[in-house]
Amino acid sequence: MQGLEVRGLSKRFGGLVVSENIDFDLKPGDRKALIGPNGAGKSTFANLVTGILAPSGGTIRFDGQDIGGMGEAHRVKLGIAKTFQITTLFPEMTVRENLRLPILEREGRGFRMFRRASGDAAVEDEIGTLMAQFDLGPLADRPVRDLAYGQQRLVEMALTLALKPRVLILDEPAAGVPSSETHLITDAIARLPEDLAVLVIEHDMDLVFKVARSIVVLVQGRILTEGTPSEIAGNAQVRELYLGGGHD
Repeated sequence: MQGLEVRGLSKRFGGLVVSENIDFDLKPGDRKALIGPNGAGKSTFANLVTGILAPSGGTIRFDGQDIGGMGEAHRVKLGIAKTFQITTLFPEMTVRENLRLPILEREGRGFRMFRRASGDAAVEDEIGTLMAQFDLGPLADRPVRDLAYGQQRLVEMALTLALKPRVLILDEPAAGVPSSETHLITDAIARLPEDLAVLVIEHDMDLVFKVARSIVVLVQGRILTEGTPSEIAGNAQVRELYLGGGHD
């Protein structure tokens, strides 16, 4: 199978089971969301998939290759990338400079080439394309620290996309973003490449129902159910456990 295939994935910290027997698929072009109450294990699952954590059991395959023993950096090179709940940007640098860094990293040119690369037409063209995709052109030469928080999240998404991933995990992309700016996030997700597999981990249900074609519900480290947004909205058990109660 092309894409990500997880079977029987489990994670234990001593006697505490945080992920248990998870089966999960993410194919090219998928737009899935992972939801669940506080402590459900959503971030743990993402960290297992990206290699930040090692599983206690089960398999993770990418395009048929077992990647369970690979570290995070190796998985990024294969095409699995994740944004974080807290932005990982350089606030003193401009939007353009921030975007130049992952492109150089992807090409193995490193930080020492940073200044010299400013004259590289191919690099600058790619930066321009990324900025256009996320509507960041007018902000290109402004320091990131001067941007609204929603705009900073767009820069972070663009930075991750500069790695040319085939699987993109968005870890709470709307976290800390004022409601007046969340449309920036939903619009940006809608503009992502059609063949890119996207998993959104998010507690903002308005955003989830706007961007996801399939929703996976995680409860106490196990998948409760998976379905379309309308199926999940109509599921009485999901409403009782999550939609009608507190969000994380």
